[in-house]
Amino acid sequence: MYHLIGLLTIGPIRRLYRFRSRGEENLPAGGFVLSANHMSNLDPWPLAIPLYPERQVRFMAKAEIYRGPLKWVLEDAGAFPVHRGMGDEQALNRAIELARSGEVVAIFPEGTRRKKGSGRHTARPRTGAARVALAAGVPLVPAAIGGTDRLTKLGPLRVAYGAPIELDDLKDMEIRPAAKIATERLMTAIHSLEETL
Repeated sequence: MYHLIGLLTIGPIRRLYRFRSRGEENLPAGGFVLSANHMSNLDPWPLAIPLYPERQVRFMAKAEIYRGPLKWVLEDAGAFPVHRGMGDEQALNRAIELARSGEVVAIFPEGTRRKKGSGRHTARPRTGAARVALAAGVPLVPAAIGGTDRLTKLGPLRVAYGAPIELDDLKDMEIRPAAKIATERLMTAIHSLEETL
């Protein structure tokens, strides 16, 4: 399913939305956690396009959308569910397992889209992405996505990947304070990347 979606959509997205990406040299060869801002339900695909077809990105997706045919598509495309706001240890353990095994695991630290309807929604960063990276012993890579909140205007779509967040000084700390510090660093890096799009 992942490859089928890629074959059908990447060409049109690159041309129609003038898709551009940069910073691919910052993406590690092994497993890592990829974290970006969250503006649209379609954010996962632009985030993954530069890695296709060599690597499949495994997305943590909100459990509420696992219904009907969409559940089959998500599972077949490699996503896995998370129950938001509940400290879903099963989802976190799944993400840790995938990252340790060499997979790219994408987690949106804000947990929900920033913009909802006609108003602005302030999403509070969660520490899940940092917790997974620290527990799995893998890099935590920041990214920024631009244009997915304006798809009806036909782009342009932009993605930027940053250098992995410094985590070495946090490895001997308790997981909660370490994840909080790592998340602060991550969000600073994401905001800086957004300003360059």
